[in-house]
Amino acid sequence: MTPTRTTPARRARDIGLDVRAPKARCDDRHCPFHGRLPVRGQVLEGTVVSTGMQRTAVVERTLLHYIPKFERYEKRRRRYLAHAPPCLNVPVGHRVRIAETRPLSKLVSFCIVEDLGEAAHRVRGEEPVETPVAPAAGEESP
Repeated sequence: MTPTRTTPARRARDIGLDVRAPKARCDDRHCPFHGRLPVRGQVLEGTVVSTGMQRTAVVERTLLHYIPKFERYEKRRRRYLAHAPPCLNVPVGHRVRIAETRPLSKLVSFCIVEDLGEAAHRVRGEEPVETPVAPAAGEESP
């Protein structure tokens, strides 16, 4: 009689990038940690702006482009559709690291591999603007 063997809880596999593996498990076959999706190519950082689709997030990157004629910068942005594995559970507004994969659909060729925390809500170097406070109902303004 052969003894029954219990399978140990499968750990997250090494994906070849210097990122922390998620603590939660998932059964998503397109998860680079718990599924069979290889990552290769570019690794980018951006901010999640939408998670309205199933297991897909919109990640936006902004950059400054210099215009020599006017000696000024213009702000440009690029939006990527990235697969969001359920084990990461990334909400809108967080900075994430995405890695290139094989095409998962017509527009999805990236996968979120790390949550970097909540993003700053203002641009670096920009000071917060104080809003003027309206006087109370019974007070007069000087």
